[in-house]
Amino acid sequence: MTKPTRYFSSHQEEKVAKLLGGHTQPNSGATPFFKGDVIAKDFVIECKTTTTLRKSFSIKQQWLADANMERIQMRKGYCALAFSFCDKGQNYFVVDEETFAKMFHALMEHEGK
Repeated sequence: MTKPTRYFSSHQEEKVAKLLGGHTQPNSGATPFFKGDVIAKDFVIECKTTTTLRKSFSIKQQWLADANMERIQMRKGYCALAFSFCDKGQNYFVVDEETFAKMFHALMEHEGK
């Protein structure tokens, strides 16, 4: 018997929340007041995963636009899209160029480079 898609999504959301010290949103953010899948400090994170192993993963522009709108609604400073190629696989994060530049410079400063 195959597991429902929600099983895989919940697993990914919990993994991302644990990684970032955040929390998952009730009903995966589909309520009027709680948006996004994961909230971690000043980040709203939208999570996307597959139920089977894939060699590629298409990112939809609408997902990024929705994440940004949820960021605004939740009054957070940043948003990201987390995706994985399979259940229990490594997550990859998509952020806009301004957020990436801030992260890059903070990491370089932290490492003294």
